[in-house]
Amino acid sequence: MSHTVRSVIAAEREAATGRAFRSTNPATGELVAEVHLSDATGFAAAARTAKQAQRAWADLPAPARGEVIAHAGQLVRANAEKLARLVTREIGKPLKEARGEVQEVIDTCTFFLGEGRRLYGQTVPSEMPDKELFTFRQPVGVAAVITAGNFPVAVPSWYLVPALLCGNAVVWKPAEYSAASAEALYELFAHAGLPEGVLNLVFADGADTFAGLTEALGAGTVNKVGFTGSSEVGARIGELCGRHLQSPCLELGGKNPMVVTADADLDQAVEGALFSGFGTAGQRCTSLGTAIVHESVLPEFLRRFDEATRAAVIGDPTGDVLYGPLLDEKFAHSYEKTLGQIASHHEVHGSTAIGRIGDERPRAGFTGDPSGLYYHPVIVSGVRPGDALFDNETFGPIVGVTSYRTLDEAIELANAPGYGLSSAIYTTDPASAFRFRRGIGAGMVSVNNTTSGAEAHLPFGGNGKSGNGSRQSGMWVLDQFTRWQSLNWDFSGHLQKAQMDITVVDPDLEYRLP
Repeated sequence: MSHTVRSVIAAEREAATGRAFRSTNPATGELVAEVHLSDATGFAAAARTAKQAQRAWADLPAPARGEVIAHAGQLVRANAEKLARLVTREIGKPLKEARGEVQEVIDTCTFFLGEGRRLYGQTVPSEMPDKELFTFRQPVGVAAVITAGNFPVAVPSWYLVPALLCGNAVVWKPAEYSAASAEALYELFAHAGLPEGVLNLVFADGADTFAGLTEALGAGTVNKVGFTGSSEVGARIGELCGRHLQSPCLELGGKNPMVVTADADLDQAVEGALFSGFGTAGQRCTSLGTAIVHESVLPEFLRRFDEATRAAVIGDPTGDVLYGPLLDEKFAHSYEKTLGQIASHHEVHGSTAIGRIGDERPRAGFTGDPSGLYYHPVIVSGVRPGDALFDNETFGPIVGVTSYRTLDEAIELANAPGYGLSSAIYTTDPASAFRFRRGIGAGMVSVNNTTSGAEAHLPFGGNGKSGNGSRQSGMWVLDQFTRWQSLNWDFSGHLQKAQMDITVVDPDLEYRLP
């Protein structure tokens, strides 16, 4: 059963236009929602609406805004199973993972309820008498939030929750292929007590979104941009924001390395590689890109990794599977091109075939509908710098493997692609773990854990091609959605000039002990 999804501005659904997108279940091809798309004008109008609603929302005390966020979390919890099943139906994410994603929304709301009472400033001592200095967090204004669909409810919550808590209004543009999930999350937030116009939902394609964002930035109706997506589009958004002297919050792609040392527990390393490489069909920004394995244990690691991958169940995402289908047709087309990057010097492991699972390329134990967008898992050993598979994000069920001799070489290989989101090292030597942490350029490091699996109260984000150093989640994201304001209060009754009218202490610096 499908339904129609439209943009929502000031709690009013936009009139249908002739432009529509079909959001389908990638596991079966079933129509989930017909999405009526807005255009650049609609995006700009949503920003103007948000601007008008923002001041009154900011005037509501922060603890009260925190209560609204708590209500949103309670509504998500009460609707958790239905929301998780919708996520699975719309993007093919295994139900267990979808439930975890919904739990992350709840966790985020729970954390930020308390932050409503902790939007702390500071009192600062003045260098002059009868004068006090203060700092305050002020909302930025209107935040335009643009999110991908591989985490259709969790990742948006990383933006929406802190942005709203801090007193901002929001224009949210989710991915079209996860529109039904986005609409469901919007409804839960809208029923939590948000005033009309504070949260607006806009469905639009990439070109219209960029044009509408350009117009809104020029008009001063957007004061902050949050974007999760590809490094290429993130660079364009960063350039656009820079022209308006704005610093966006960019969470982009990843080519996440996992170093396996000679002393590592190989079973544990293989378990981590299997989940971080193939969970969500490798369609996470934190998915494992390349396993960098010490040459002395490489053959055994490959044997175990190949065996575990061949034994993994792939198929119907409502069942107990390692992964289900790819998210959407466009990702399947892109992944087909990635498979074409396997070269003659590579060796392939992990399954009975390469490409789409079906009658021509069967896989043992497959539980899905052959008409779905299911692909074989692929392990490619022998990748090296200069290979497209080594240098670039692949966004699909494919993991590269290469070898190293020294830890310094491993760190150099890990940093070589120029991304800097997540990383991992499997080792039993604390010295190796700390040397890796110091040398790696990633914003997130795991020791004996996967490149995936961030927690809601830790900073999330990357560097290099993975982002501009901004962070999401936890208290650190507050710096994205507030600006510091200082207050200088002089109650001396006369003008006191900083750096000039100051108390001078006269020390005897020539004194020496007898």
